[in-house]
Amino acid sequence: MPNEAMQTQHYHPIEGLMTTAMENLKQMVDVNTVVGDAVETNDGTVIIPLSQVAFGFAAGGGEYEVTGQNGAKQMPFGGGSGGGVSLKPIGFLVVRANDIRLLPVYGNHLAERVVDLAPQILEKIEALMNNRAEQRLQ
Repeated sequence: MPNEAMQTQHYHPIEGLMTTAMENLKQMVDVNTVVGDAVETNDGTVIIPLSQVAFGFAAGGGEYEVTGQNGAKQMPFGGGSGGGVSLKPIGFLVVRANDIRLLPVYGNHLAERVVDLAPQILEKIEALMNNRAEQRLQ
């Protein structure tokens, strides 16, 4: 058996702290946190909640030289890690037979309403212009 196979890898204590914190964050945040479970209403409309997720993570530590009782130099480790998650609902995706809409939780609802009505407004402007053109020809 080669020498490398017999040797065990040495991990620094900070790696354990980081691994534990990242695993816990991974358990809290997944795709179902961002795009929630769909809910179907009696009329067939499907509502899907959408959220914004942000998370942060920090780890740090240091080794400190200490002289032991027998005069040997030791390097004990002191450190820590932490993380946090922020979950903010941003809206709902509403899916109907031939229509998909995003209903935001926050924002400028007037501007969104204008965007929704834009095709109807353009049709009315076009009809008005056609009427004026016909009146000029008469």
